[in-house]
Amino acid sequence: MSETGLQAVTRRIDEATGGARMRRLRQADWSRRLVRETQLTANDLIWPIFVRDGDGEPEPVASMPGVSRLSVAGCVDAAREAADLGIPVVAIFPYTDPALRDERGSQAVNPDNLVCRATRAIKKAAPNVGVMCDAALDPYTSHGHDGVMDGERILNDESVEILAKQSVVQAEAGADIIGPSDMMDGRVACIREALDAHGLRDTMIMAYSAKYASAFYGPFRDAVGSNALLRGDKRTYQMDFANSDEALREAAQDLAEGADMIMVKPGLPYLDVLARLVRELQIPTFAYQTSGEYSMMMAATQNGWLDGPKATMEVLTAYKRAGASGILTYFAPQVASGLKTPL
Repeated sequence: MSETGLQAVTRRIDEATGGARMRRLRQADWSRRLVRETQLTANDLIWPIFVRDGDGEPEPVASMPGVSRLSVAGCVDAAREAADLGIPVVAIFPYTDPALRDERGSQAVNPDNLVCRATRAIKKAAPNVGVMCDAALDPYTSHGHDGVMDGERILNDESVEILAKQSVVQAEAGADIIGPSDMMDGRVACIREALDAHGLRDTMIMAYSAKYASAFYGPFRDAVGSNALLRGDKRTYQMDFANSDEALREAAQDLAEGADMIMVKPGLPYLDVLARLVRELQIPTFAYQTSGEYSMMMAATQNGWLDGPKATMEVLTAYKRAGASGILTYFAPQVASGLKTPL
């Protein structure tokens, strides 16, 4: 009896695959979950929040739908929400009154600035939530740059001196992690030395080691109020987006200077860089899903072009698949609320 056309196809498939039917494991939700290689949990999330002066209702950031500038009290509420959702860390970024900005970013070293006040309040109300603070001058300078300027030139060493002082006041306010995001040479070494000299040896450093001069930062700069102030661009200190080898050198240097963790920013356009750093350095490596990435996804979602929650989970899982120890994302509370944190 001759085989039918379907029998012939089945036989040919079995010969070609050696009987290994890959779809078997995909046929049910439970089986897909059982063999899933990459797991995203609330433990993987860092929630960036924006703090502003004054009381009252949150101030929406127009270019970041769903994100607002919060009062100090609002930041405390966010930290309590993070604790309830199992989010380990919140990262604080300030919107500084333009009247308080100057050429040297003097507010950065004020022990009673917005970031320090918010940090103290959060650590008092939610002591089990980690607080990460940025070491950078752009939220405080009148020109919107991450360092001190001499004409059109960014002064590296003078900027680092201020960044080290800024890191100390943040750590003294209770910051658990300092995140140098300025991309000045040698800043990690000077920050580590300053922290240690003030008895702050337990304060961690997560260096923005591979921070690229990117088009994806615009909405963030709106949120902290530096977009309209920025003179020129940041290409003399942030990395060229075409480079990967340079990222490896930057990260290795930061680790040698005392960084505990490193970061790649932006995230999604640089998954190759993230994966390479994880593979070659084998150190906790984080990625920042930038404001531009967030806003693009929100715009597409609001227009009905994307299923937002599904797209978010897909993208954040891609970060984890590339090797990220964790992800800074504005989607953190929405994602965490839909996840179960494992014991």
